[in-house]
Amino acid sequence: MERAAVFDVDGTLVDTNHLHVTAWWEALRQAGHQVPMHTLHRAVGLPSAGLVAHVLGEDRDPDQDDALSAAHKALYGQFFDRLPALPDAGRLLKRLHAEGWRVVLATSAGGAELGALRRAIDADEAITATASADDVSEGKPAPEPVEHALELAGVPAERAVFVGDTVWDMRAASRAGVRGVAVLCGGIPRADLEEAGAQAVYDDPAGLLASLPGGPFA
Repeated sequence: MERAAVFDVDGTLVDTNHLHVTAWWEALRQAGHQVPMHTLHRAVGLPSAGLVAHVLGEDRDPDQDDALSAAHKALYGQFFDRLPALPDAGRLLKRLHAEGWRVVLATSAGGAELGALRRAIDADEAITATASADDVSEGKPAPEPVEHALELAGVPAERAVFVGDTVWDMRAASRAGVRGVAVLCGGIPRADLEEAGAQAVYDDPAGLLASLPGGPFA
């Protein structure tokens, strides 16, 4: 029977969370908003509209949302040519693919951003499909991104593992009925990830790769 390994990308496979924090901080600053970086860090992983609502609150001017998202996208785009993969990210995907897993990326990135992330990972031959936030009505922590990834893989929830780095990832996995595995390389504390539903926690993709003989992908 087929099995699916679904991966978040930012902060899970590619070391981008703090780049996103910097880009969001500057985009918000330019628009007159002072948001602490630690607040932005905890919000990374939400879709753009959800992140803006989360950090500015419901009493913000929603007419600014699109402009803030566009400013973040432009600022973050300056890093596209040098996005760093996390240790053994590509090797992990290739190993899972070789062992018969259908590898699916679940990310809000698209277009040039997704291309830059995939170049950083350097494992295109191992990736079966990519589930974009643009293809669902709600992003994480709603279960739809994970459910869409399972549809693309053609695999039921009970035969899938979802790997992510934020509480939003773990909540989405739990709501989709998928086993959630967390990595710490996105900067979120272990206790928060476990409280959000992580059934196993590793330092980074290298740690997860080393665990394969007896870990969640065994």
